[in-house]
Amino acid sequence: MNTALILILGIPLIEIYLFIKVGSEIGALNTILLILTTAIVGIWYARYEGFNTLRSGMSQLVKNELPLYEIISGAAIAFAALLLILPGFATDLIGILLIFPFTRKIILSKYSKKKTKTKSNVKEKNYIEGEYEDIEDKDGR
Repeated sequence: MNTALILILGIPLIEIYLFIKVGSEIGALNTILLILTTAIVGIWYARYEGFNTLRSGMSQLVKNELPLYEIISGAAIAFAALLLILPGFATDLIGILLIFPFTRKIILSKYSKKKTKTKSNVKEKNYIEGEYEDIEDKDGR
């Protein structure tokens, strides 16, 4: 089955289940307030981390270095803010994990190692070893 279809169907089902479970434990109004609170605090913290990432990226540019991690980190923070805006506990958990720098580095390092391994394997296959010898013509050139 297509992964996108599983996500489109699975995420709302998980969120509905969690809404029912949490709502039965703490009440409907408290559940709604909790969702709104996580959205507001999450967006505020995403903005804070976004500015920190921007500041770090600018310092990398001043040093004349490519701010690759900062670019990827900024995209992850934007995705985390989107997840925090969406109502739900599972999306909030994923968003919170992406917001904090420590867990974001762990998550991003897992995916970046997989990509660099495949790139290095491709680079190893792109050359041919051999020897060469200069041959002079009959005229001595």
